[in-house]
Amino acid sequence: MTITIHLVRHAQGFHNLTVINQQIPDPYLTPLGRQQCAALQAEFPAHDRITHLVSSPMRRTLQTCQLSFQPAVNAGRKVVAQPLLQEMSRLPCDTGSEPEVLQAEFGAWGDFGLVEKGWNDKTSPGSRWAPVVPSLEERARESRVWLRELGRKALAAGGDHADIVATTHGGFLHFLTEDWEGMDFVAGTAWKNTEYRSYEFVQPDGDDTEAFIRETKTSWTRRRGSDIPPTEAEQQEWREAIIASYNQHFAIINGETVE
Repeated sequence: MTITIHLVRHAQGFHNLTVINQQIPDPYLTPLGRQQCAALQAEFPAHDRITHLVSSPMRRTLQTCQLSFQPAVNAGRKVVAQPLLQEMSRLPCDTGSEPEVLQAEFGAWGDFGLVEKGWNDKTSPGSRWAPVVPSLEERARESRVWLRELGRKALAAGGDHADIVATTHGGFLHFLTEDWEGMDFVAGTAWKNTEYRSYEFVQPDGDDTEAFIRETKTSWTRRRGSDIPPTEAEQQEWREAIIASYNQHFAIINGETVE
């Protein structure tokens, strides 16, 4: 009885084309993005094992999930929109649409029960969705705990496995996985569009409040062959440098004094 989380970065959206396009509110996928989803659907080896589809409630991630994992959608799996998985910044392209808009556009195959009014508020004082490192770290932790509980419920209901697909965003994936290898602060991520990696919980039966995950050996080998994974010390060194850059960046965009 295993819980596997297949994490996916969204396909190319119109905001990925030019810097000015980052001003597009909650953009859709480009034609190339749709092609990337078709390629992922053909490549992904475990459509028949998928028990849950989860997505950030943003258009590009919802579309990526529905198009890439169409066999599961056709089999009756709803795409559960989870605000915890939304992207980090408060740019228009990283700010989601109102719940009623999403319901109208994607309600045929999406479940928006978790998407409440205000889920896209990244500017109000004290907002849990604000682009600041402590909030992002807490949101990543809550995401892992939620995914673990989702898997546990599936196993408790009699399933012999839980394979959960979660489509999210390049920047947030580093906080979610605690994997900082290759992170390019300018690009915002080391993940390619529609790249997927599979993870397991370090303590699947435990109650650790962090619910840490690690990439499965099969996933690592598929991506990296015989390469040796980074050590904890290396990850910590990368993390400290990247978090320092994020702290400075967020302070600037939030109008704070940078020392």
